Amino acid sequence: MEPNLTNYKDLQDFGNLELLSRQVVEGFITGLHKSPFHGFSVEFAEHRLYNTGDSVKNVDWKLFGRTDKLFVKRFEEETNLRCQIVLDVSSSMYYPEKDFNKLLFSVYSAASLMYLFKKQRDAFGLSLFSDKLELSTAAKSTAVHQKYLFSELESLMNRKGRDSRTDVASALHQIAELIHKRSLVIIFSDMLVGESEEGLSEIFSALQHLKHNKHEVIIFNVLDHKMELDFNFDNRPYHFIDIENGEELKVHPNNVKEAYIEAFDIYHKELKLKCAQYKIDLIDADIHDGFYQVLHSYLIKRSKMS
Repeated sequence: MEPNLTNYKDLQDFGNLELLSRQVVEGFITGLHKSPFHGFSVEFAEHRLYNTGDSVKNVDWKLFGRTDKLFVKRFEEETNLRCQIVLDVSSSMYYPEKDFNKLLFSVYSAASLMYLFKKQRDAFGLSLFSDKLELSTAAKSTAVHQKYLFSELESLMNRKGRDSRTDVASALHQIAELIHKRSLVIIFSDMLVGESEEGLSEIFSALQHLKHNKHEVIIFNVLDHKMELDFNFDNRPYHFIDIENGEELKVHPNNVKEAYIEAFDIYHKELKLKCAQYKIDLIDADIHDGFYQVLHSYLIKRSKMS
């Protein structure tokens, strides 16, 4: 079972992202060996599955004796996969504003994936966007690169999140142009682009750009399900303030709950339908459900790409 790591104070006790990501990944790997997912056995650091034509001299026979599977010892320069993690860092990702929010969930998830990538000797890069592309690094598999990306993520955690809007489409078009080799693009975003159908179509034009360039895409749709999906506010008047544009609204949640849920449901179904059409994996990621959901989804996708 995953340790309770969505308590912000518990997370802070780890001191840095590297310690936290190691804790998450090692706990996750231990769980894999006891679950139906053991087939993904993370011997990735030193081995890969035997392919027809590989030299038999590189087969790890001791590992074969334990697993009944043929694994080949991997060499330092081998890289199985290129991954680009793309984080939405716009103001809406700072909700809820107290303690653990969508951005922190995304940062910790990204750090855990990076630790797993490094363990697998996969190459990985990082892109950050709000209303513009703020950072986009090349994909590398070195320890120095991992430390650099962890430092970028840690800086992000200390940043104030007000008055920063979202332009998913523009950022994804730029990222599609910047990634020159076939990659797995992993996007963390709440995918909140307003009610405009045009906004959604622009996003999917950008996602098509990625797919046209032969990239595989996973979107982790990061939300606080209790509040943003179920609109589960107390039965009293509220003063809502839009984090991105400062617009204010005084309303009693019960008066708008039904209409809100219906509108959100229509938008979410359209998002799922479009992703299915474009063969994009859309994963609903609740910030209160821990990080194993992210690692599981990644490994399932990775196994399909092998």
